[in-house]
Amino acid sequence: MTAYFSKLAPFIQEYIYRKKWEKLQETQVEAVKVILETENHVLIAAGTASGKTEAALFPALTDLYHRPSASIGILYIAPLKALINDQFDRLQELLKEGNIPVAHWHGDVSRSEKLKVMKHPAGILQITPESLEGLLMNHPAAIQEMFHDLRYVVIDEMHAFMAADRGAQLLCQLGRIEKLASCRPCRIGLSATLSDYKGAAAWLGSGSTVPVKV
Repeated sequence: MTAYFSKLAPFIQEYIYRKKWEKLQETQVEAVKVILETENHVLIAAGTASGKTEAALFPALTDLYHRPSASIGILYIAPLKALINDQFDRLQELLKEGNIPVAHWHGDVSRSEKLKVMKHPAGILQITPESLEGLLMNHPAAIQEMFHDLRYVVIDEMHAFMAADRGAQLLCQLGRIEKLASCRPCRIGLSATLSDYKGAAAWLGSGSTVPVKV
């Protein structure tokens, strides 16, 4: 393992041992460097099943482990409910020892579960852009409390949003959250199918003065 393995939270190190990984992928090492050592936004572009999600979440969760967030700390946005449900199940195993809660929010999630998140915002919230729009429209008074200590926004399958109405909608939502909650989260974009890295980085950093590291 590299020296950057030791920078990860103990529960993540244990998870890696249990999975019997022999090493971190190069993308994962580079992501740890950027996310834990700089203020930059990050674009992680790598092939399918290359560990992009772990590259984003390992350092972000390490931050939350050492400095628990006073609100939702990580906002994970994905284009499909199925992808959110899949990642939700995967995160349950990863976070079992980390004492970091994870919740998902979309049309199939009960109202009681959503109210629980609004009353006790913490850890990770997984959501689609459409559900995020509903949250912003229906509960504007709750946004400051829910996101005032938001540190990371992870946008999965980022190529699905670029050059589309959903992408413009998502960027507007992030701007509204930053304004209403007075937060400036690091944006982390994930994609396996990109040909124009410069354009993708420009999209990810839209409305922000923070550089984007590819």
